[in-house]
Amino acid sequence: MPEGDTVLQTATRLHEALAGQVLTRSDLRVPRFATADLSGRTVLDVTARGKHLLTRIEGGLTLHSHLRMDGAWRVYAPDERWRGGPGHQIRAILANEEHIAVGYRLPVLELLRTSEEDRAVGHLGPDLLGPDWDPGPALDRLRAAPERPLGEALLDQRNLAGIGNVYKCELCFLARVTPWLPVGALPDGALPRLVTLAERLLNANRDRPTRTTTITSELRTPPSPPNATPAQSAPATTPARAPARPRARPPVRVQERLYVYGRARRPCLRCGTPIRLADQDDRPTYWCPGCQSGPTP
Repeated sequence: MPEGDTVLQTATRLHEALAGQVLTRSDLRVPRFATADLSGRTVLDVTARGKHLLTRIEGGLTLHSHLRMDGAWRVYAPDERWRGGPGHQIRAILANEEHIAVGYRLPVLELLRTSEEDRAVGHLGPDLLGPDWDPGPALDRLRAAPERPLGEALLDQRNLAGIGNVYKCELCFLARVTPWLPVGALPDGALPRLVTLAERLLNANRDRPTRTTTITSELRTPPSPPNATPAQSAPATTPARAPARPRARPPVRVQERLYVYGRARRPCLRCGTPIRLADQDDRPTYWCPGCQSGPTP
């Protein structure tokens, strides 16, 4: 699921493939921009702003895209097979002599003047992965609606940019509160710590191929083997023996990458309570009823 860290990785791949190169092909497969031809122009840079992608092109143009739930950009060599999905899902193609960037299932794709980028991203709060990250304005925006559930407030990109549903669930678990707890009901000092943790987690994952929020591996005890079947009847001369108790198996170290997200009904890594799942604002939301306090559905 694209969030601030994976969008930044996408921007990096696109920048390495396109920046400084002249486009030999452009194909924007959305009705409004279907006739736009960017061929012959140089790509200046590709940057991420929260969960938005800005591809800046010679001549004062910016191609703005957003991946939302399942959009993706893939980069291929000229002779490489495209594997991002069927052809009817392609929304954009940008190519130069060495690379082809293909955008699949892009719900947002628009061409605008670079000087007007604020139309697309001006509403965003401070970018957790941006060079100008400042927690102060983010805290001010979060505190402005103390009655709002924490999970909804974290997802609102106008408060701070980059958090998606995975990080929402994981951050609430690490704060030991449910996503339905109002922002104003957080314990003193908890909100600044949570914002600091959000920035740390996204930065820790900005270069990782697989997102990880667990700090260390967890010691888990594997299930004991099933009890032996009852012993068959023995000859009368042989005294019956009590079935042997299964020997306890030692704990083994298992790497778990996420504490709660995607782990419904599985035991919590910290307390063993089954993880719960419910919708919050039409998004699947995971929490541990043993570790997290606060209201629930």
